[in-house]
Amino acid sequence: MKAQTNEQQPTAVAVATPPKQAGEAHDRWWWVERSVWTERMLTRLTASEPANRVWFSLMDKTYAPANLQSAFAKAWRNGGSAGADGQTVAHFARHAGRELQRLHEQLRTGTYRPQPVRRAWIPKPGSHEPRPLGIPAVRDRIVQGALRHVLEPIFETDFAEHSYGFRPGKGAKDALRRVDTLLKAGQHWVVDADLKSYFDTIPHERLLALLKQRVADGRVLALVESFLGAGVLEEAKGWQPTECGTPQGGVISPLLANLYLNPLDHRMAAAGWELVRYADDFVILCRTEAEAQAALAAVAAWGSGAGLTLHPEKTRVVDATQRGGFDFLGYHFERGMRWPRQKSLEKLRAKLRAKTPRLSGRSLGDIVTDVNRSLRGWYEYFQHSKANTFDAVDGYVRRRLRSLLEKRRGRTRQGLGAAQHRWPNEWFARRGLLSLAAEHAWTRTIVAIRTH
Repeated sequence: MKAQTNEQQPTAVAVATPPKQAGEAHDRWWWVERSVWTERMLTRLTASEPANRVWFSLMDKTYAPANLQSAFAKAWRNGGSAGADGQTVAHFARHAGRELQRLHEQLRTGTYRPQPVRRAWIPKPGSHEPRPLGIPAVRDRIVQGALRHVLEPIFETDFAEHSYGFRPGKGAKDALRRVDTLLKAGQHWVVDADLKSYFDTIPHERLLALLKQRVADGRVLALVESFLGAGVLEEAKGWQPTECGTPQGGVISPLLANLYLNPLDHRMAAAGWELVRYADDFVILCRTEAEAQAALAAVAAWGSGAGLTLHPEKTRVVDATQRGGFDFLGYHFERGMRWPRQKSLEKLRAKLRAKTPRLSGRSLGDIVTDVNRSLRGWYEYFQHSKANTFDAVDGYVRRRLRSLLEKRRGRTRQGLGAAQHRWPNEWFARRGLLSLAAEHAWTRTIVAIRTH
């Protein structure tokens, strides 16, 4: 937890933790907020009661002081910018006790009103078009977090197995492994789908109807609706209403986004199609082109009925055994191989350029340490790429460093030619620069030893 001078620190709260050893049998509900979900309630979730059970009396659990405190602790750890009211997490923390009590009373008495979401535009890797990000006020993040603690376990019992985005115990690597397994099983005809502006176009009325299938507490439903309709505040345009969508950046938005696509997940599974989804990014893997075309038609029909649109230029059917392939979660899949998609490489290069400017005054040791940090994180995700991927990244990093060193000698060379002889690869290795190619070779050796 970050240290703040002369500021009140959030009170420590007990949270459930996952098992410490891989393979250890563990509680399915290790991730739930235990101040909300008792063992008796969890038993009811998993017991032989109807799958469409409706839950009442959830508002008192939302504004329970322990739940608000836990939600605040998570907001503190996540940090982030101030919302429309200008209040930072650090400022809220200075008066946390009083602020949380005020939230409790407002929620209990029905006088709580969310602030508009502050809209910021952030760069979109590989695109000239920025991406809108919605930043709720700190107090609204806390209430959304408390609300998510209450609602998420209810809907997790309904969510499809092969939905991986923003779900407890699941992640992008799980989705990638599933895609790899299906491709190796011969399901190489792929529906590469893209929902146009998904988060911004979810119809509120239909989303609330899905919530009502499991939640019968009118105050909770009204609270969700108030977040959806709070509007956005943009510096150049002022306040704007939100008639549809749930803002990217909202604490509860990932849950609502998964909820709205859950019927599609189950419809595809019932038809026998292998859909792998991470939030609004999904692919469907089929054995034949005809099957893939039928799956695409079914998705388009469902989307039209749900008020969603497939992007006409980004949605297609491809044969992954041929040139062209498809992109999914940062990887490019093609002809039995995978490697980082172009946007992923461009994002890495941009990060490395920022850390290796030719006019940098930092010592080479500091620069190498900083570069290694980025390379290790990137490799952790992309280590399953084809081997020449890593040679190319290594070469790019060394060229950047040679160019920097040449500049310090008063030269203008770009890290090629004579610079390669003056500072060979081994020279950088002795100074601790991480080689991804060497790391990859070592990883493959370890895997080979373990599998024999």
